[in-house]
Amino acid sequence: MDIFLRKATEADIPFLLSLRNKTMRKYLEEAGMPTSIDEYEKRIRYEFRHAQVVELDGQAIGLFKATYNEQLNYWYLVQIQIEPEYQGRQIGSKLIRNLIEQVRITKATVGLSVIETNPAKQLYLRFGFNVMSKSGAEYLMELQPKY
Repeated sequence: MDIFLRKATEADIPFLLSLRNKTMRKYLEEAGMPTSIDEYEKRIRYEFRHAQVVELDGQAIGLFKATYNEQLNYWYLVQIQIEPEYQGRQIGSKLIRNLIEQVRITKATVGLSVIETNPAKQLYLRFGFNVMSKSGAEYLMELQPKY
């Protein structure tokens, strides 16, 4: 199964809005966080220049967005979302492993935030991320791989 990442464009916004609704609505509602289309779009457009659409066999199935701050030598996993019917196929894990490899190359730290009710937190813990703090309904997690 070969996945491909391509730069997201304005034409992808409808897909990304639908993806966010399918993958995040439940956790956002459980945490009492907003679920309006405007809020979804605001989150999608945050660091949009780094947004990549995940494709499988030419079909858009997800979003991957990570940033790198060279001055701080710090990666941040902004968003990772995979269509529900493609979850459980190790696609998200492959994307995270690829990011961790970049982190190792740059001898950096990688951080992310995850809503407390999102089961993805368990995935991040398995990869070695540690909870650093909690802000509202979100945990800030970090990983500093051994070099």
